[in-house]
Amino acid sequence: MITFDQFKKKNTLIGLGLGQFLSLLITSTGFTSSELAKKGINAPTSQSFLNYVFLAIVYGSIVLYRREALKAKWYYYILLGLVDVEANFLVVKAYQYTSLTSVMLLDCWSIPCVMLFTWIFLKTKYRFLKITGVLVCLAGLVLVVFSDVHAGDRAGGSNPRIGDLLVIAGATLYAVSNVSEEFLVKNADRVELMAMLGVFGGIISAIQISILERNELKSIHWSAGAALPFVGFSVAMFLFYSLVPVLLKINGSTMLNLSLLTSDMWAVLIRIFAYHEKVDWMYYVAFGAVVVGLIIYSGGETNENEDPLHSAEDANQRQHDEEATTSGKS
Repeated sequence: MITFDQFKKKNTLIGLGLGQFLSLLITSTGFTSSELAKKGINAPTSQSFLNYVFLAIVYGSIVLYRREALKAKWYYYILLGLVDVEANFLVVKAYQYTSLTSVMLLDCWSIPCVMLFTWIFLKTKYRFLKITGVLVCLAGLVLVVFSDVHAGDRAGGSNPRIGDLLVIAGATLYAVSNVSEEFLVKNADRVELMAMLGVFGGIISAIQISILERNELKSIHWSAGAALPFVGFSVAMFLFYSLVPVLLKINGSTMLNLSLLTSDMWAVLIRIFAYHEKVDWMYYVAFGAVVVGLIIYSGGETNENEDPLHSAEDANQRQHDEEATTSGKS
């Protein structure tokens, strides 16, 4: 029988590996968004729309085949869809104003937000060492903002400060979305969550596109150079959305957001080698602060409430050990 420690270690390794794959997917969405921004294409909601369509078709088909009642209230999914659509809109919009590196680094603002929301709504507790790690990560965020102000002409955007504010607002909404998904995936159903998010996210996106981006879509000269980044973004987002609930169920939303911090490293490499752009020295200091903060956080004791599956496994193992001890004594 697998012991609780072995089970926990196995899930930690799976979580780390899955987290890094999700990090690469996020980097690829950032790359495609940056490419579209450089081509003058400004349609953030349209970029995400196809992803929601994919989710609705794939997972909605499974839900229809099951013919089961929804495990969560339908209006929860409407609110989740609204928050998710606007989070994607704000972050993708930020690429029109600031650099790929800044967007990736400022995304880690979602970590303290996730910790705050899980503490308030999911009753998760964090000890001092983990909070210290998050504060160090936040110090890196401050350096990013100062770097963009200091080197705005080299930051890869027309107005880095506006871009930074858009990313922070989007990251806050991502935190709300992540915590809501963690709650739903543990109390409802992963397939149902993806299907309903796809349906309502698609409807909300379609309405927003008709209001804000109709003229922008008409003005785009569609070619392979414009269509491929759109499709690449949607495929990467579909894979990301499909795998996020798995990591949320195994390790929780804080682990998800911490794992995505490594996308910063890939973003810097893309900026240096693909775009041949200069990177301000503060970026390296900021990334170092994020890495140190992550190490400090990981070195702390596990404080989050245990997943019911872990708790049950632990209880069964303790009962097995007690029975073995009793049999040995007799």
